[in-house]
Amino acid sequence: MWGCDPRSLLLRAVLLDWLGQLLILLVIVVAPDALSAVPTGSSDLEGQRAWLVFSFLLYPLLGWLFGGYTVLRWRQLALPVLLQRLLLTSVVTLMVVAIARWLINPGEEVWLVERRVQFLWMGLLFVWSLLVRVGLRRGVLMPDRPRVLLLAGPDDQEAMLVSWRRVPQRERLELVSVEHLQLVLTDVDRPFLLALAPGLEGDPRWVSLQETLETLDPRQVRVVSPLSLFEQQQERLPPAFLPEGGLSYDDLPWAAAFSVQAQLKRMADLVVAGGLLLLSIPFVGLAALLIWLEDRGPVLYVQWRSGWLGRPFRVFKLRTMSVQPAHAPALWTQPGDQRITRVGLWLRRLRFDELPQLLNVLNGEMSLIGPRPERPELEHELERHIPHYRKRHWMRPGLSGWAQVCAPYASSIEDSDLKLSYDLYYLRHFSTWLDLVILFRTIKTVLKAGGR
Repeated sequence: MWGCDPRSLLLRAVLLDWLGQLLILLVIVVAPDALSAVPTGSSDLEGQRAWLVFSFLLYPLLGWLFGGYTVLRWRQLALPVLLQRLLLTSVVTLMVVAIARWLINPGEEVWLVERRVQFLWMGLLFVWSLLVRVGLRRGVLMPDRPRVLLLAGPDDQEAMLVSWRRVPQRERLELVSVEHLQLVLTDVDRPFLLALAPGLEGDPRWVSLQETLETLDPRQVRVVSPLSLFEQQQERLPPAFLPEGGLSYDDLPWAAAFSVQAQLKRMADLVVAGGLLLLSIPFVGLAALLIWLEDRGPVLYVQWRSGWLGRPFRVFKLRTMSVQPAHAPALWTQPGDQRITRVGLWLRRLRFDELPQLLNVLNGEMSLIGPRPERPELEHELERHIPHYRKRHWMRPGLSGWAQVCAPYASSIEDSDLKLSYDLYYLRHFSTWLDLVILFRTIKTVLKAGGR
């Protein structure tokens, strides 16, 4: 009835791709000799199950990396971009399988990785994946997505519409008046989500409208607050629409005296950070040498940041900018910032400059996942302009976070307001599952060199 949230939609696409691979494998095995790429009498899968699992996992992994699934979240499905990404996924899959076959050199009985089989497999899978994505977006393979309506006063409507458009969103927000909404309610042809702003109680037309809403099928019409609309559709909590008591510390998932998820989070921090620190020693050593060779300056950059409950702590980073005067003012990093060195540009893209902060994680000053720590001198300015800003200190800062994987780098107060909306969502919805989602999206950013 209400369609899928973005992650459920992507999961559905992955499952359908796996189903397609199973069907294609069946076609390859049982097809007539004239069509089949399998050598005669060699259709047995015994001895090549590892290759089968490898092929089944490789295609969705590369599709995720190259954006073959994220296109489903766009408001408009750009067919040329979809074709390009699916073709890239198929070609790279063929290349990886060919390289693996060359390195391992399996026997002739392993027909699954033969060139003819792989070309037939990827060709059919390309067509299947294209049909799946078009079907998902056209509603053939999923229920109709609801209309999204907003009923509010003129001032509230403008502010909410501006905030809504700050995030690329598939659903269009429709602004309605009381009269328009009454017409919509007379013929509900598809489900819709209605956000009602506070302050409508004084309108005499609202009484009859409320009575009409109560008579409608709740499976067709869902009424929420504007804040809940952003929470459900964009997975964020805009601070401007969050009431003063709308998010209290006692309501947070880890506020209990003994929170199992909080204990698991700290245990994962210690184990993963310790392992990554050991593995990263060669990379940090090489990066340190390149930094020093470029301008003979210091390798590490030490800076004070605000941590849990606003307590200051020293954070360690590999230096990515030219050496600045000791009393230089705190400035936002801008696209094409001339202070960034050539080595620093690549370190920032790969997020390798953050590796020394694993020491902060082991010390308990940071976590792997959480709101990014900010400089105190910048925070003083942000707290004056953005409500609820200090609530982001209710959790240990992280190497990566929900705001980091959902929003661009902050280079203004408006950007920081957007990032805070994701931080507040993370505070309310913290879970091990959400941490895993952030972790995988961070890995994707690193693999694509998407840092700045």
